[in-house]
Amino acid sequence: MTALGTEGGPDAGSHDAPIPNPEAVLGRVPTGTSLRRELAAAARSRGRTASVDDEIAAIHADLTAIEVPEVDLESARRRLADATGEEGRLKERVAALRGDVRARRAVDADPAEALADLESAAAELSEAQTDRIAAEQTLTRERERAAATRDERERRLALRDRLGNRERDARAELALAVYPAFREALSAVPGGDPAIAGATPSEYGGSDLAASLAAIRIAEIEGPVSLRPAAASFLDARDEMDLETVLGVPVTRPDL
Repeated sequence: MTALGTEGGPDAGSHDAPIPNPEAVLGRVPTGTSLRRELAAAARSRGRTASVDDEIAAIHADLTAIEVPEVDLESARRRLADATGEEGRLKERVAALRGDVRARRAVDADPAEALADLESAAAELSEAQTDRIAAEQTLTRERERAAATRDERERRLALRDRLGNRERDARAELALAVYPAFREALSAVPGGDPAIAGATPSEYGGSDLAASLAAIRIAEIEGPVSLRPAAASFLDARDEMDLETVLGVPVTRPDL
C-alpha cells in the first residue's frame, strides 16, 4: 500500500496542519479517536477530498497569519505611577525652594545658594515631567495594543470555532463516502460484523476495536500499525488469523 505524505504533520489532533496525516490517526490500535475520524483518515489516504477542503485551508492560513502581541499594562502603569510620584515630589521641593528664596530676599540675605538649589530642582522637575509624559504615552500605546490584542484573540477564537465546524463537516463527508467499503471490511477483521454496521457511521453498533481494524484495512498507509497491550491481548485470545495479512500493513506488538 502507498502512503500520502502531504497531508500534514504527525499531530493529527491539532491545528498545526489543515488536514491530518492518516498515518498518525491510524498508526495504533486502538486509535483512541472516533469512528468518523478513523474513516476520514482512511478516505484521505485513498486520495479522497472533501468539498470544504479549500475553506479549511483558507481558515487555517488566516489563523496562522494572526499574531497576538505581548502587552504589559502593569509595567506601564507602574512606570507612570513612579514618574507621577517623582514629579509631585519635585514640585513640592521647587515650591519650598522658591519660598526660601523669597524669605531670604525679604530679609536682605544672600539668596545665591537657595537660587542654585532652585535651579537644580527645577531642572530635575523638567526632566521628571518629560518622564511622566513619556510614561503616559507608553501607557496609552499599551492600552491601544491591549484593545487590538483582544480583537485579535476574539478573531482567532472565531476562526478556530469555524475551523472546527468545517473539519467536522469534512470528517462526516469523507466517513460517509468510504462507509460501504468499511462495512465490507468488517467481515474480514476479528470481531467485525457488517450486519450491525447500519447505513451510516452514526448507526454503527459494533466493536470499537473491529472498527479501527476495518478502517486500517481500507486505508492506503504503509504502517507499521502498533498494537497496544489491550488490543494485543484481545487478538491473541481469539487467535483467528494473521493480522498483517488482514490489514495489509506491518504490525508491531507491545512486547517487541
